[in-house]
Amino acid sequence: MKPRNFLETVSRRTLLVSGLLLTLSPLSAGAQDDPRPVVSDAKTAPESAARADLPTLYIVGDSTLKSNAPLRGWGQEIGTYFDPAKINVVNRAIGGRSSRTFQNEGRWDAVVKDLKPGDFVLIQFGHNDVGRYDDPAAKGRPSLHGDGPGTAIVTRADGTNEVVHTFGWYMRKYGADTKSKGATPIILSMVPHKDWQDGKIKRGERESFVKWTADAARTSGARYIDLNEIVARGYEKLGEPAVEGFFGDKRTHYNTEGAKYTAAAVVSGLKALRPDPLAKFYSKAAADVAPAVAATK
Repeated sequence: MKPRNFLETVSRRTLLVSGLLLTLSPLSAGAQDDPRPVVSDAKTAPESAARADLPTLYIVGDSTLKSNAPLRGWGQEIGTYFDPAKINVVNRAIGGRSSRTFQNEGRWDAVVKDLKPGDFVLIQFGHNDVGRYDDPAAKGRPSLHGDGPGTAIVTRADGTNEVVHTFGWYMRKYGADTKSKGATPIILSMVPHKDWQDGKIKRGERESFVKWTADAARTSGARYIDLNEIVARGYEKLGEPAVEGFFGDKRTHYNTEGAKYTAAAVVSGLKALRPDPLAKFYSKAAADVAPAVAATK
C-alpha cells in the first residue's frame, strides 16, 4: 500500500534498517540521560537571511533543533518544506541552551534585532531547563520551574549576580518580543524523550514544561503547536523498532532520519493551525505532509 504522506514514507524506510540499528546499539527505556554539552559557536557566524526582500522564518531552540554531526536537529531539515524564492529559513538554535541561557547570552537579543514585520519565529525549549537553577553541575541553564512571576538571584563565577525567572516568564518574553517587532511567534512544546512504558511514550513532562509552554503561548498571543503530543502519538503509531532508528544516542538526540521525521511533524503541526500563517510559503515537498490531529492553537 502506498504511504499517505511523508511521515509514513520515513517510517517505512526506517523499519528496513531498525533491526541493524538495534543490534548495534541495544537501548532500554529509562536509560541514563544523554550528554547535553554547551556547544560553542565562537568560531562560526550565525545564520543570516539570504534575501533581505523576503520574510524570514527564524528557528530558536536547543540541540533537538540543531546539533553537530553525526547528530541532527529538526531545524536543520525543515528548510526542505519551504520555498527559498518566497521565504528565508534561518536556524539560530544551538546545543545546550535553555530558555534562560539563550536569553542571557544575548542570542535572543540578536534575533530580535534582525526581526522585521512579516517575519516568523519557531521557538522550542525545555530539555535544558530541567534541574535546579542553582546547581553548579547544571551550568547555569535551568530556569525556575513554573510559569509565575517568581525570581531568584544567583551569583555567577565572575562575581556578578543574575536574576533567574520562571520557564513561563522566559517563554512569554519570546512571544511578546516577537510580536513587538511585527513578527509572528509560534511556540512549540518540547519534543518527547524516547521513553517507553507498555507500548506508550511516557508523558511525565506534560504537567510541567508542556503546560507552561502552552500557557505562555496563550498569554503572550503566540500561536501554539503541541509538538510533544504530535511526536509522541506518531511514535506510538510506528512502534518501538521503527522509532529506535530515529536516534543517534539513547533517548534524546536525532540522527538524520529522526530529524527529518520531526521536521515533517512540525510542518504537520503548522498545517493544523487555523489559519496556518505559513501556508503560502511551502515548497512542493510539503504537499506530502498531512495536518496533525493533536491540539494546536
